[in-house]
Amino acid sequence: MKKLIHSFGYAFKGVAYATTSQLNFRIHLFATAIALLLGWFLHINTGEWQWLMLCITIVLVTEIFNTMIETLVDLVSPGYNEKAGRIKDMAAGAVVIAAAFALITGIIIFLPKILLLINHAA
Repeated sequence: MKKLIHSFGYAFKGVAYATTSQLNFRIHLFATAIALLLGWFLHINTGEWQWLMLCITIVLVTEIFNTMIETLVDLVSPGYNEKAGRIKDMAAGAVVIAAAFALITGIIIFLPKILLLINHAA
């Protein structure tokens, strides 16, 4: 049991490292907070919450994997290496794809509700 508890400690240490050292991770956390507040304010349904949580999870996980890959590449190839650069670019590209999916999903969920509020207020 002690080993299991320590493993969670290491996991939280990894998330803390990503939070403190990676600006993009903090940006994604800020976007997460906005999305969660919008979901609460706009009373999204259970299915929409599931999509929202899936998007948040995918973006945060890909950002952590991107950080892992960049750190490992820097460790293995500290000097300039074209292939190392490509690997880092592809890891960053995965985050962009995940973030684009999340943005499109957010637009699908939130835009109709926001437009309805605007039209109702007018």
